[in-house]
Amino acid sequence: MTRAPSFQIQAFVALAFLFAVPGTQAATDSASDFAVIQKVLQHPRCQNCHIPGDAPLQFDEGRPHAQSVQRGPDGKGAPGLACSTCHGTKNLPASYGDHVPPGAPNWHLPPPDKKMVFINLGAHELCTRLKDTQQNNGKDLAALLEHVDHDQLVLWGWNPGQDRAPVPIAHADFVAAFKRWVDAGGPCPAS
Repeated sequence: MTRAPSFQIQAFVALAFLFAVPGTQAATDSASDFAVIQKVLQHPRCQNCHIPGDAPLQFDEGRPHAQSVQRGPDGKGAPGLACSTCHGTKNLPASYGDHVPPGAPNWHLPPPDKKMVFINLGAHELCTRLKDTQQNNGKDLAALLEHVDHDQLVLWGWNPGQDRAPVPIAHADFVAAFKRWVDAGGPCPAS
């Protein structure tokens, strides 16, 4: 039987310790990356649709959606009032006037059995829910990264049109932080 040189064992133990101990640089970097993720997910562009109830929110202050809009059985609106009734596949031109409905491909809320709530959660609970495949439609960390990097409805948050505030962190910076967090194994901040 061949034994690994002791310096290899010591290096392995040191790396394992570095990534496992809170307060180390790796833990600090992961916490910083998740702080970026949290800031984006809890911005009105995201949390207005990631709601605990069944009525989406609107505008930067998160007002209940007008017209008594409801999530519906599949997240695409109540029967007879689908989200696509008002929300097209892209933002309307400014010439249409103030407060026109925004648009992006596949406008919808998460379905009622997988709401992915982002509102009023601390970092630990948000992280735990984000990674919960029972809540996130079966997405592992790689699928979550793909979702935030390429989904057109997610990308709308950086180009919401009209006078809506876009997500304040550049999409590339958000995706980079999300990727580092995924690469680190998706560690959750302490509760």
